[in-house]
Amino acid sequence: MSPNMASGTVMNATSSGGSNDVSLEEPKKMTREDWRKKKELEEQRKLGNAPAEVDEEGKDINPHIPQYISSVPWYIDPSKRPTLKHQRPQPEKQKQYSSSGDWYKRGVQEHSIATRYRKGACENCGALTHKKKDCMERPRKVGAKYTGMNIAPDEHVQPQLMFDYDGKRDRWNGYNPEEHMKIVEEYSKVDLAKRTLKAQKLQEELASGKLEQVNSPRHQWGEEEPNSQTERDHNSEDEDEDKYADDIDMPGQNFDSKRRITVRNLRIREDIAKYLRNLDPNSAYYDPKTRAMRENPYANTGKNPDEVGYAGDNFVRYTGDTISMAQTQLFAWEAYDKGSEVHLQADPTKLELLYKSFKVKKEDFKAQQKESILEKYGGQEHLDAPPAELLLAQTEDYVEYSRHGTVIKGQEKAIACSKYEEDVKINNHTCIWGSYWKEGKWGYKCCHSFVKYSYCTGEAGKEIVNTEASLLEEQPREEEQMTKPKTLMEIHQEKQKEKKKKKHKKSSNSDSEGEEKKKQEKLKKALNAEEARLLHVKEIMQLDERKRPYNSLYETREPTEEEMEAYRMKRQRPDDPMASFLGQ
Repeated sequence: MSPNMASGTVMNATSSGGSNDVSLEEPKKMTREDWRKKKELEEQRKLGNAPAEVDEEGKDINPHIPQYISSVPWYIDPSKRPTLKHQRPQPEKQKQYSSSGDWYKRGVQEHSIATRYRKGACENCGALTHKKKDCMERPRKVGAKYTGMNIAPDEHVQPQLMFDYDGKRDRWNGYNPEEHMKIVEEYSKVDLAKRTLKAQKLQEELASGKLEQVNSPRHQWGEEEPNSQTERDHNSEDEDEDKYADDIDMPGQNFDSKRRITVRNLRIREDIAKYLRNLDPNSAYYDPKTRAMRENPYANTGKNPDEVGYAGDNFVRYTGDTISMAQTQLFAWEAYDKGSEVHLQADPTKLELLYKSFKVKKEDFKAQQKESILEKYGGQEHLDAPPAELLLAQTEDYVEYSRHGTVIKGQEKAIACSKYEEDVKINNHTCIWGSYWKEGKWGYKCCHSFVKYSYCTGEAGKEIVNTEASLLEEQPREEEQMTKPKTLMEIHQEKQKEKKKKKHKKSSNSDSEGEEKKKQEKLKKALNAEEARLLHVKEIMQLDERKRPYNSLYETREPTEEEMEAYRMKRQRPDDPMASFLGQ
């Protein structure tokens, strides 16, 4: 077969395949007349004179949508009519969310326990919810598959829920409305109990004669008043609510028990509005937009700003450290104008020191000026005169006394130093308890007595205490002198005891020397072992990480005292400044 014939067969195959497969054919070209008619129809649809085009689902296509959006590409399916289905979200690509009613199971339902092994269950415990490799129960010697005994119940498996944006934020999802019925029943029982108690009280009052029956015209004719019991109940409920209406009323709210409503007020009624402080139109200006009144509304009334409840917004601004801050700022500006490079925000420390030195120099200058004037003109005696209150023996302070001599008005009570009484001297003492200290004991300084609440004996008590102390010091000396002389036998026995003690000390010293030698030998061995270990570690650290041996057979035991001492002696201390001199 020639290559030309082979190529011809391939071309025939493609042409025959193209006749069967429509999707590979390109769309036919439109004539000018068809193109013009199509454009006119689109214009009419845009103007609303022609009906809109309908897609394959029967929905109208907006004529203002461009053609490249509405038409299906020819390489997908040229036989399809214009549609917007390919622009909408595809259902196979959408996430499937759980419905709003789905929720996790509340409580585990008790299933009937299986008595024999079920096909597909766990071979170890017999539960259907997992396999043997996922079983969390202790592995049995013979599984439940072969014994058919002690088959475990199935686990409680919660559903895997996936909610959308609104489902995740649904507060009432999973709420059981039947839970609210329990609260309703509880309140109904309480209400019923209240009613029974009120009925019992009414019966007791009627029986005792405290409550008389109402003589109404209907009552006289033997007729019962309709809804009389219900009206009484409502009135009693209103009375109960009126009892607690004062407690419910809060600042900014007005509670009315009759209408059962709560009214929100704009402000507390006890607060006076700023514009009502002074109704004079020439008083302080009130800005209604910012609700600010900067000046004092009582400025022209003669009242002191400290005695008034509100003295303007500027009164608050000019209190505390605000004034000192303003003075410092003013000093900074004046100093800058005179050539000093100071700034309140840039260098506050420098400015504060400069301002302090300026105030000290200013006070010194004033004092020097005052002294020079006094030296030149005199008059120091007039400045040193006592105050007018002492000269005239009267002051402007008003004090009112009762006929018994107690102060009623005008003088404040003296402030106590502490809550305890101070400088209270009892039992003729001239000093308080705790004014004297000796040999770890507290006492009175006036009589040197260590007994609290004792009567003061004065200088006689001091002499008695001193004589007692001297007697106690002399007693042990006299006892030493009065001791009897020892016999020769007692002296010989004491010498024998001293010799035995010395021998015992020598033997103990020899034993301790032997123990010290053993300890030193052990320490030498531990030091040698520690040096060998450090060399071994150094060799291992020089090796590649992949070629290092494992330490799985390393002996794990508690180190001895000698090993710990050797480790401390051989340990490297890089932070030690003398390490370089010690050869470490």
